[in-house]
Amino acid sequence: MTTAVLPGSFDPPTYGHLSIIERASRLFDSVDVVIAVNPDKNYLFSAEERMKMLSSLVGAYDNVQIHTWNKLIVEYARKIGANVLLRGVRNVNDFAYELDLSMMNHTLNSEIDTIFIPAEQQYAIVRSSSIKDLAKFGGDLSGMVPPVVAEALHRKYTAQ
Repeated sequence: MTTAVLPGSFDPPTYGHLSIIERASRLFDSVDVVIAVNPDKNYLFSAEERMKMLSSLVGAYDNVQIHTWNKLIVEYARKIGANVLLRGVRNVNDFAYELDLSMMNHTLNSEIDTIFIPAEQQYAIVRSSSIKDLAKFGGDLSGMVPPVVAEALHRKYTAQ
Protein backbone atom coordinates (compact mmCIF):
# COMPACT_ATOMS: atom_id res chain seq x y z
CA MET A 1 0.00 0.00 0.00
CA THR A 2 1.39 3.38 -1.03
CA THR A 3 0.72 6.32 1.24
CA ALA A 4 1.54 9.79 -0.01
CA VAL A 5 1.93 12.81 2.23
CA LEU A 6 0.64 16.21 1.11
CA PRO A 7 1.96 18.89 3.48
CA GLY A 8 0.95 22.54 3.55
CA SER A 9 -0.32 25.37 5.67
CA PHE A 10 -3.80 25.35 4.08
CA ASP A 11 -4.45 28.82 5.52
CA PRO A 12 -7.12 28.80 4.14
CA PRO A 13 -7.90 25.70 2.06
CA THR A 14 -8.60 26.61 -1.56
CA TYR A 15 -10.13 24.95 -4.60
CA GLY A 16 -6.55 24.56 -5.83
CA HIS A 17 -5.68 22.52 -2.73
CA LEU A 18 -8.83 20.43 -3.15
CA SER A 19 -8.00 19.75 -6.78
CA ILE A 20 -4.57 18.42 -5.81
CA ILE A 21 -6.10 16.31 -3.01
CA GLU A 22 -8.75 14.84 -5.32
CA ARG A 23 -6.19 13.98 -7.99
CA ALA A 24 -3.80 12.50 -5.42
CA SER A 25 -6.63 10.35 -4.02
CA ARG A 26 -6.89 8.68 -7.44
CA LEU A 27 -3.14 8.09 -7.72
CA PHE A 28 -2.35 6.65 -4.29
CA ASP A 29 -3.86 4.07 -1.97
CA SER A 30 -3.83 6.56 0.87
CA VAL A 31 -3.17 10.31 1.16
CA ASP A 32 -2.28 12.01 4.41
CA VAL A 33 -2.92 15.74 4.16
CA VAL A 34 -0.66 17.26 6.80
CA ILE A 35 -1.40 20.74 8.10
CA ALA A 36 1.76 22.56 9.12
CA VAL A 37 1.88 23.97 12.63
CA ASN A 38 4.83 26.34 12.90
CA PRO A 39 4.87 28.51 16.05
CA ASP A 40 7.03 31.09 14.23
CA LYS A 41 4.41 31.63 11.55
CA ASN A 42 1.32 33.81 11.87
CA TYR A 43 -1.72 31.93 10.60
CA LEU A 44 -5.15 33.48 10.13
CA PHE A 45 -6.80 30.20 11.13
CA SER A 46 -5.72 27.98 14.00
CA ALA A 47 -4.60 24.43 13.28
CA GLU A 48 -7.92 23.20 14.65
CA GLU A 49 -9.90 25.52 12.36
CA ARG A 50 -7.90 24.46 9.31
CA MET A 51 -8.31 20.80 10.24
CA LYS A 52 -12.07 21.19 10.70
CA MET A 53 -12.46 22.94 7.33
CA LEU A 54 -10.32 20.42 5.43
CA SER A 55 -11.97 17.45 7.12
CA SER A 56 -15.39 18.68 6.04
CA LEU A 57 -14.14 19.24 2.48
CA VAL A 58 -12.49 15.85 1.89
CA GLY A 59 -15.13 13.63 3.49
CA ALA A 60 -16.02 12.10 0.12
CA TYR A 61 -12.55 10.57 -0.24
CA ASP A 62 -12.28 7.38 1.83
CA ASN A 63 -8.51 7.24 1.37
CA VAL A 64 -7.72 10.81 2.54
CA GLN A 65 -6.96 11.66 6.15
CA ILE A 66 -6.19 15.05 7.68
CA HIS A 67 -3.48 15.49 10.32
CA THR A 68 -1.51 18.29 11.95
CA TRP A 69 2.24 18.24 12.48
CA ASN A 70 4.69 20.60 14.15
CA LYS A 71 8.02 19.03 13.13
CA LEU A 72 9.87 18.30 9.90
CA ILE A 73 7.62 16.69 7.31
CA VAL A 74 10.22 13.99 6.64
CA GLU A 75 9.82 12.94 10.27
CA TYR A 76 6.08 12.60 9.76
CA ALA A 77 6.66 10.50 6.64
CA ARG A 78 9.15 8.30 8.49
CA LYS A 79 6.72 7.86 11.39
CA ILE A 80 3.93 6.54 9.13
CA GLY A 81 6.21 4.66 6.71
CA ALA A 82 5.50 6.88 3.69
CA ASN A 83 8.18 7.57 1.09
CA VAL A 84 6.28 9.98 -1.18
CA LEU A 85 5.73 13.68 -0.59
CA LEU A 86 3.31 15.49 -2.88
CA ARG A 87 3.57 19.14 -3.78
CA GLY A 88 1.27 21.21 -5.95
CA VAL A 89 2.98 23.70 -8.24
CA ARG A 90 1.33 26.60 -10.04
CA ASN A 91 4.25 28.05 -11.98
CA VAL A 92 8.02 27.96 -12.47
CA ASN A 93 8.59 30.03 -9.32
CA ASP A 94 6.71 27.43 -7.25
CA PHE A 95 8.65 24.68 -9.00
CA ALA A 96 12.05 26.26 -8.23
CA TYR A 97 11.14 26.69 -4.56
CA GLU A 98 9.65 23.20 -4.25
CA LEU A 99 12.59 21.60 -6.07
CA ASP A 100 14.99 23.06 -3.50
CA LEU A 101 12.77 21.76 -0.67
CA SER A 102 12.55 18.33 -2.28
CA MET A 103 16.34 18.08 -2.43
CA MET A 104 16.63 19.11 1.21
CA ASN A 105 13.97 16.59 2.24
CA HIS A 106 15.72 13.85 0.26
CA THR A 107 18.99 14.74 1.99
CA LEU A 108 17.28 14.48 5.38
CA ASN A 109 15.69 11.16 4.47
CA SER A 110 16.99 9.41 1.36
CA GLU A 111 13.86 7.21 1.29
CA ILE A 112 11.71 10.27 0.49
CA ASP A 113 10.85 11.25 -3.07
CA THR A 114 8.77 14.26 -4.01
CA ILE A 115 6.19 14.18 -6.77
CA PHE A 116 4.99 17.47 -8.19
CA ILE A 117 1.39 17.82 -9.31
CA PRO A 118 0.78 20.83 -11.53
CA ALA A 119 -2.18 23.03 -10.72
CA GLU A 120 -5.11 22.95 -13.07
CA GLN A 121 -5.17 26.07 -15.22
CA GLN A 122 -8.16 27.67 -13.47
CA TYR A 123 -6.32 27.47 -10.12
CA ALA A 124 -2.90 28.66 -11.28
CA ILE A 125 -3.43 32.13 -9.80
CA VAL A 126 -5.16 31.02 -6.60
CA ARG A 127 -2.94 31.84 -3.61
CA SER A 128 -3.99 31.72 0.03
CA SER A 129 -2.36 35.10 0.70
CA SER A 130 -4.25 36.76 -2.17
CA ILE A 131 -7.50 35.17 -1.03
CA LYS A 132 -7.03 36.61 2.46
CA ASP A 133 -6.38 40.06 1.00
CA LEU A 134 -9.44 39.79 -1.22
CA ALA A 135 -11.58 38.60 1.71
CA LYS A 136 -10.38 41.47 3.86
CA PHE A 137 -11.89 43.92 1.37
CA GLY A 138 -15.10 41.98 0.75
CA GLY A 139 -14.18 40.59 -2.69
CA ASP A 140 -15.89 37.68 -4.41
CA LEU A 141 -14.19 34.42 -3.39
CA SER A 142 -16.65 32.01 -5.02
CA GLY A 143 -14.27 30.69 -7.70
CA MET A 144 -11.36 30.30 -5.29
CA VAL A 145 -12.64 28.70 -2.10
CA PRO A 146 -15.58 26.52 -1.08
CA PRO A 147 -18.49 28.25 0.70
CA VAL A 148 -17.47 26.93 4.14
CA VAL A 149 -14.07 28.63 3.73
CA ALA A 150 -15.58 31.85 2.37
CA GLU A 151 -17.91 31.97 5.38
CA ALA A 152 -15.01 31.39 7.80
CA LEU A 153 -13.01 34.16 6.13
CA HIS A 154 -15.97 36.50 6.32
CA ARG A 155 -16.37 35.76 10.04
CA LYS A 156 -12.65 36.39 10.66
CA TYR A 157 -12.62 39.73 8.93
CA THR A 158 -15.95 41.05 10.25
CA ALA A 159 -14.84 40.18 13.81
CA GLN A 160 -11.75 42.41 13.52
